[in-house]
Amino acid sequence: MTPTDRPARHATLFADMRKIAVLAWPVLIGQLAIIAFGVIDTAMVGRYSATDLAALGLGASIYVSIYIALTGILTALQPMVGISYGAGRHGEIGEDVRQALWLAAALTVIGFLLLYFPTPLLQLAHAPGALRERTVAYLQILAFGLPASLVFRVYSALTTAVGQPRLVMFLQVGALALKIPLNLWLIFGGLGVPAAGGPGCALASTVLNWLLGGTAVLLLARLDLFRPFAIFSRFCWPVRRRQLALLKLGIPMGASYLIEVTSYTFMALFIARFGTTTLAGHQIAANLGAVLYMTPLSIGIATSTLAARALGAQHDAAARTLARHGIVMACAIACCFSAIVLVLRPLIVAGYTTDEHVASAALPLVLIVALYHIFDALQITSAFVLRAYRIVLVPTAIYAIALWGVGLGGGYLLGFDVGGGVPMWLTGARGFWVANTLSLAVAGLGLLFYWHSVSARAAGTADAQRDDVRT
Repeated sequence: MTPTDRPARHATLFADMRKIAVLAWPVLIGQLAIIAFGVIDTAMVGRYSATDLAALGLGASIYVSIYIALTGILTALQPMVGISYGAGRHGEIGEDVRQALWLAAALTVIGFLLLYFPTPLLQLAHAPGALRERTVAYLQILAFGLPASLVFRVYSALTTAVGQPRLVMFLQVGALALKIPLNLWLIFGGLGVPAAGGPGCALASTVLNWLLGGTAVLLLARLDLFRPFAIFSRFCWPVRRRQLALLKLGIPMGASYLIEVTSYTFMALFIARFGTTTLAGHQIAANLGAVLYMTPLSIGIATSTLAARALGAQHDAAARTLARHGIVMACAIACCFSAIVLVLRPLIVAGYTTDEHVASAALPLVLIVALYHIFDALQITSAFVLRAYRIVLVPTAIYAIALWGVGLGGGYLLGFDVGGGVPMWLTGARGFWVANTLSLAVAGLGLLFYWHSVSARAAGTADAQRDDVRT
């Protein structure tokens, strides 16, 4: 790069970062509002009882695994709409949304059965009877809110793809404002309602999920923004070709989410064997990691949306540059957040629990979270920009090898000292978190290098086609 090129490249970098930030900040606020559901649940239930907190950690891990896998399939709508929107094919968008709603209905049946009958999954945790009973109650209540959650995911994918994430953000922030009083009422009881503990926060979430889903359908039908797509202009049955197109993209995406989340779910199931206190400490670290994850996730979503639009408009080189800038932006912010966690970790843990034993179990795990967050930012943004290119199979394989092989397999070997000779500081929950950090590094670097190859090839092909047209 010559000295004269440097100012132009810097200007492009900052212009792209501004575009990403404009789209990312509403996504971030909305995601933080939703993740705040978990933070509030953890903090409130932690003050109710240690058993309910452990049940919340176990139940939330199972619920998130199922929910994320199903919504991951529906997220296929986002790059499809982004490319159609960039190309100006509005009629295609309405049809894809209708088909996505049918797909959401089918996925609801699968998810409901898994959540309402969770015993096979809970058997892996070897949880004591009281813990298992509270966890089952928590999951069965959440099962009834799943249909509305999946409808809202379709709405979220559409609005983000057309550049209006604030329509999602406002609803999510409003739900958060209602979540706090509902939790207080249903967890601790009052006004004739008995205290329910962990299952109480599940009931609050289910009520809010139906409120969000119903409002989303109303907005899709009434807002002028969605009129060009004619979503509810006619009734249609599932169309095999379109369902297959959604599933072709969505199943690998859902599998990637499932691999990512189940690596944490099985961590929780295995860590449960170390006792309630250790599991409660793990829940605090996992919750903090989820909060930090929201920023690179939002940047990844925004970057993927803008790149998909550029690809739809056949601006391949611009899409590649924008994707690279999004990855750099996410990793730079992650480094800043990690430094803050290192400095403030005692205060952070104190905000979650007043139990000294649980705090002692959480502190070393939060230290590891500060490092793993950097690799988490790299892998999620790289994965999202690949989805803009509709590349999903290879990323799924990378996730499986890294997160299940290195992360979960390595964590099991370290955590339970399978071969003997593992240092004491690497056993227990810490072994699982160290292996998980290594797995994210492997996944992040693998996805980054693969995106670099794919995007370079796409940009080169587009340039060659334009040269052919000129000649």
